[in-house]
Amino acid sequence: MTTSRASRRALAGLAAVGLLALTGCGTQTAAGPGSRPAAAPGEGRTIRATQLSHVTDVHESTGMTLLEGPVLIGDDELYVTDVTAPPGEPKLISVDVRTGRHQGVYTDKSGAYTSAQLSPYDGRVYLTEYRTGAVVSLARDGSDRRTFFPGEVDGSAMNPDDIVFDDDGNLYVSDLHGMETGKADGRIVRIDRDGKKATVLADGLAHPNGVMLDPEQRGLWISELARNTVSYLLLDADKKAVTSRHEAIHVDGGVAQTDSIAVDADGNLYQALHGRPAMAVFSKYGERLGTVEVPARAAKGLTSATNVAITPGGRAAYMTVSGPSGGYVYTFTAPAKGIRLSNGG
Repeated sequence: MTTSRASRRALAGLAAVGLLALTGCGTQTAAGPGSRPAAAPGEGRTIRATQLSHVTDVHESTGMTLLEGPVLIGDDELYVTDVTAPPGEPKLISVDVRTGRHQGVYTDKSGAYTSAQLSPYDGRVYLTEYRTGAVVSLARDGSDRRTFFPGEVDGSAMNPDDIVFDDDGNLYVSDLHGMETGKADGRIVRIDRDGKKATVLADGLAHPNGVMLDPEQRGLWISELARNTVSYLLLDADKKAVTSRHEAIHVDGGVAQTDSIAVDADGNLYQALHGRPAMAVFSKYGERLGTVEVPARAAKGLTSATNVAITPGGRAAYMTVSGPSGGYVYTFTAPAKGIRLSNGG
């Protein structure tokens, strides 16, 4: 999840220094390996996205808006979060994918919610709260807020960004963990489905943002914002430890950086870009298959594509895009069908 490079002052009242880190405003590359794999040649074909809904405008009190966490609730309803929504304005928003009409589902006084996801275990909506580090859950109508996990792992609070569930309901969270410029302190955290135990699967990461299981749920794809890389973490049979880890793709994005990740039924990766309202699509072997683009005229007022939800069993995809023009949902036809895992993250 990322935003335009807004000023620290504009966000101070919302999430102080931490939210700037979350939104990609600290963009200097963290210390890391000196060598990188060769970039995938070209950008493949262009996949055109069309506007479905203008959901939010820039908030006067925060100086920005940022849509994240697209997740389909049934056939016709898409939930998105507005990370920078001020107190009292909708922080979880429902968009009708047939008409583009939208309405607020949930708000509170202080939360900065960076992603939304449905649990296959209890069917509730789970949100990551960047400022406190907590993971909370809601009934689908926005009621019955519960703190699922308070946020502290190994003695320090998380700054959670994206989440994904395995089929048993266990969570995997990308933890920016402070996200200081020039440091690589990020983590990937596994939380058992009862919320009682958290395990660090990987650390020393340079601002980890996207996290996604592959379709077979054998491993995790993760992106590091400050390195513009996508890595693959092979998991053991219990999904409680990483058995191997390698850098799989380096994204030559220029001023753009790697944000959230989604997968489809064929194992293709959808890599959202901060700094450009587009998504790079790769095969699981690293071949650049295409680039999802918004129309050039619209792109002038947009700075990031944060995430995507692909309809399970279908190819309709819904991408959250934000910038000075506001927060939008764009739709496109995915190269392959969606699965449960492709429904947000």
